[in-house]
Amino acid sequence: MPSVPVRTVYLYVKMSNIYIQEPATNGKVILTTTVGEIEIELWSRECPIACRNFVQLCLDGYYDGTVFHRVVPSFIVQGGDPTGTGDGGEAAAGKPFQDEFHTRLRYNRRGLVGMVNSGPNTNGSQFFFTMGPTTELEKKNTLFGKVVGNTLFNMLKLEEGEIEDEKPLHKQKVLHTEVISNPFDNMVANPRSQTLLKTDEQKDKSVVSAKAIKNFGLLSFGNEAEEDEEEINQITTNFKQRGGGKSAHDLMNDPTLSKQSILHDENPNENPNEIEQKKVDIDDNDTNEQLEIIRNKLKSNENSKKKIKDNKEPEASVKSNDTVKNEIHQIRKELKQAKKQPVVVNPTNIVETPNIIEAIETFLIHVKVLLSNKLTMRLCF
Repeated sequence: MPSVPVRTVYLYVKMSNIYIQEPATNGKVILTTTVGEIEIELWSRECPIACRNFVQLCLDGYYDGTVFHRVVPSFIVQGGDPTGTGDGGEAAAGKPFQDEFHTRLRYNRRGLVGMVNSGPNTNGSQFFFTMGPTTELEKKNTLFGKVVGNTLFNMLKLEEGEIEDEKPLHKQKVLHTEVISNPFDNMVANPRSQTLLKTDEQKDKSVVSAKAIKNFGLLSFGNEAEEDEEEINQITTNFKQRGGGKSAHDLMNDPTLSKQSILHDENPNENPNEIEQKKVDIDDNDTNEQLEIIRNKLKSNENSKKKIKDNKEPEASVKSNDTVKNEIHQIRKELKQAKKQPVVVNPTNIVETPNIIEAIETFLIHVKVLLSNKLTMRLCF
């Protein structure tokens, strides 16, 4: 049979004695938190005032949404304050209640539940879990419950994470409370007071409305960035003071666009028909001005077209004269070659060579006359 270490046997006997000394519980509440469920059994017979207060606040949903705002590792984890600061919260009866102590209830282990106070008989809504033996709290803080079962390991997770000045950077929260076994009769759930709800909403709004402050000292070019920011703010302020942005009428140098806003100085006592007639006259004047602008543009276009045509016609006539001269030169060259070549006589169709040459020369004379007439017509035009 394997031997059991003496220290293990001692701890087992010690814990057994502690559990035997503790009285039986009566009543059970479950806190659903961000680390899991935490089951709490109550000593309602030994501490009836504290247990009644705790059960009533759980029924009212008073603890829903509250955080565990204080964590002291290996000592306590504190919660139950709706403000999350450690300075708020009140008892179910609306006023502090007295302390309750019992000889069989001692802060000698982890997983115990006690009331937070600021002095004798100043208990309200705040409570704490012990993370180890806290004998210095005996006869000072009311001990009214204990964490049972495997939910003890969920409770121990509350002291995990980074902590600065007994304040966790990531605060765990109570999501919901449920009374499994109520040791008190004739208890009715009261909705959470509207004043507390309003306080929470105002707190959230104050956090949301906070403006971010730019810290240019964190940048290596912080001085330049700060100067640019000031310049941009100055330009924006001047821009708003001048009355907003500019339109194309202000930016373009087009004489047809007006840079002045139209102001309608309408007299309330004036006849509506006269006002309408003025609007019609204004529209007619605008239409006449637009027509005049269009006419001027058309005239300028016609003049430009005439200038372009006058510049192009001499070039065309020069091109036509060169072309005619080249054609005449080519025809004369072909005639000279035809005279030098011997005439081929076809037995079936005999044609006299002098007659052919005379016909070609006559044809060339007619062509020359036609071309000269055509050039003369172009030059006259």
